[in-house]
Amino acid sequence: MKHALRNPLALIGFSIIAGILLLALIAPLIAPYDPNAINVKAILLAPEANHWMGTDGLGRDVLSRMLYGGRISLLVGFVAVGIATLIGIVLGAVSGFYRGWVDTIIMRTVDVMLSIPTFFLILAVIAFLTPSIWNIMIVIGLTSWMGVTRLVRAEFLSLRNREFVLAAQALGAKDARLIFTHLLPNSLTPIIVSSILGIASAVLVESGLSFLGLGVQAPQASWGNILTDGKEYIQFAWWLSLFPGLAILLTVLGYNLLGDGLRDAYNPRSNQH
Repeated sequence: MKHALRNPLALIGFSIIAGILLLALIAPLIAPYDPNAINVKAILLAPEANHWMGTDGLGRDVLSRMLYGGRISLLVGFVAVGIATLIGIVLGAVSGFYRGWVDTIIMRTVDVMLSIPTFFLILAVIAFLTPSIWNIMIVIGLTSWMGVTRLVRAEFLSLRNREFVLAAQALGAKDARLIFTHLLPNSLTPIIVSSILGIASAVLVESGLSFLGLGVQAPQASWGNILTDGKEYIQFAWWLSLFPGLAILLTVLGYNLLGDGLRDAYNPRSNQH
C-alpha cells in the first residue's frame, strides 16, 4: 500500500474514497434532517443556508438523502463484489489447480456468461424478483464473478510450477494446503485490484437499476433513485440531478484511480515505458 500511495493519482483516489466512506459512516451524526421527512412547505427549494443541496419534490432535504444514499450505494458495491470475488476465487482456483476437464467446463461456462451483456442479464433476473437491496446485491454478485475467475485461474497456472510449490508438493503437502497456503496468498494482489475496480462497476450498476426503478425502492434513498426523482424536474430543479451525479462520478473515479495505482505499484511491467 505504501508503494501505491506514492502514485499521485492513487493518493487522490484513496483520499476521495476515504472521504466518501467517512461521510457515509457518520451520516446519522451529520445529516441535518431525517432523509425521509416530508415537508410540504419546502418543496423544490434551491440550495440555500437551511438546505445546502436543496429539497426534492416532497420537500425532503437532498443533503440528508445523499448522505444516507451513499451508505446504500457503497454497501451494495462492497457486498456484491464480495460475493463475486468469493465465487471467482473458488472457481478460478479449482480451474487453475486441477486443469483438465474441470478447467474446460469452468472456462466454457465463463465464456457463455461473458457472451451475455451483464446489465441486461441483471435486468432479466431482477424482473422476476421483488426489488430490494438484498436481491440487488446478490444478483450483481452472481453475475459478476467471471473476470475474477479468469484472473485467479491465470495466476494459479503461472504459479503452479514454481519451485516453492513443487517443493511443498514433494514434501507431501495436500491440495488444500497448496491452494490456501502457497498459491492463493501469492495471488492476492491482482485479486484486490480487481475487487477495487469491481466496486466502481457495482456502484454504477446499482445506480442504473435504481434509476430505472428496479433497484432500491422509495422511500429508502440511494443515489440512483435520487437521480430518478430529479429527471421529473430537470428543467428547473437542476440540483436533484447534479449532486447525485457528481457523487457517482467521484466514487467511480476514486475507485478507478486507486485500483490503477495499486496495479501500477505491484506490476513492474506497468512501470516500463
